[in-house]
Amino acid sequence: MLDVAVITDAGAAEASLGPIRSRILAALGEEASATTLADRIGLPRQKVNYHLRELERHGLVELVEERRKGNMTERIMRATAASYVISPSALPEVAPDPRRGADQRSAFWMLAVAARLVQDVGTLITRATAARKPLATFTIDSRLTFATAADRASFVAELSLSVARLADRYDAAGRADATGGREHRLVLALHPAITTEGTARHERTVAASTAPAVSPRADEPTVSTPESLPTTPLAPKTPTTSTTPEEH
Repeated sequence: MLDVAVITDAGAAEASLGPIRSRILAALGEEASATTLADRIGLPRQKVNYHLRELERHGLVELVEERRKGNMTERIMRATAASYVISPSALPEVAPDPRRGADQRSAFWMLAVAARLVQDVGTLITRATAARKPLATFTIDSRLTFATAADRASFVAELSLSVARLADRYDAAGRADATGGREHRLVLALHPAITTEGTARHERTVAASTAPAVSPRADEPTVSTPESLPTTPLAPKTPTTSTTPEEH
């Protein structure tokens, strides 16, 4: 069972969205037969069997084993993942496209970039799983509080400059002596954290991730770097990092 599976097919997305099927998927974090599952979620076994067949058809649940029980064969099922995310590729005609209306200060463009991240990483996970290879990724998820809007603006400016300098240092695409290499995509996002009503502190979340690029997109917008900015980079407070080994 995967920790997270990305649903890329429209039919699978539709199959997963019903409240009963969501309950079945959640309950099948533990292996169960249709009879056991029916008792667990309080539904008739025939109804559970119907939904199980649909979920299995779309690859959302899988057969673990078959057991003989008297004159019948009992099928033991489980969900293919603990959690599911629906990729924008499940709705290709209306999927957000970050190549349109690039604006670093737009929350809508941030959503479009985040949607592409879900789609690309989902594709990479599928390929790496099929090839039985690890996938090289790196993630930082951190929270920090800015005292003023000016502090936030300075943070963004210094972060942009620091990233640009690191890219100049390590990006092999711009070096004449570089041969081979694997293209990666870097995504940085900064937004206010969700707070309860009446919370005095205004926290903001900074998130960063890198992953191998699925395919080059030469026509996508590049990120501009502010000029004449302070040069001291600021580190996020107590970041949580996640990384996986390099793909072989």
